[in-house]
Amino acid sequence: MSALIQSYVEALTPKVVGTLRGTAKLVISGEGAVMLDETGARACDVADEADEADVALIASDAVFRAILSGDQNPVMAVMGGKLKVEGSAQRALKVSGILVG
Repeated sequence: MSALIQSYVEALTPKVVGTLRGTAKLVISGEGAVMLDETGARACDVADEADEADVALIASDAVFRAILSGDQNPVMAVMGGKLKVEGSAQRALKVSGILVG
């Protein structure tokens, strides 16, 4: 696991434990992916079907960092084409609320 993915796992685990129902995958373009669920965050394989999620959020490291810091609104990132959502829009809204919270 890369240091970048490890930093996401460490930062996101306290945010998602006990708050997220279902699963979400953050795909950091060119870097890897992080799976989120009610137990926390873990590194996962971008293309592995065993790591399918209810929703996938796809963006660059810079966009995810801006969202996590509160400098980028996730909805505006989607509208601006910086953040791609695959799967449940409802789950994407929940995940984005957790990320900025």
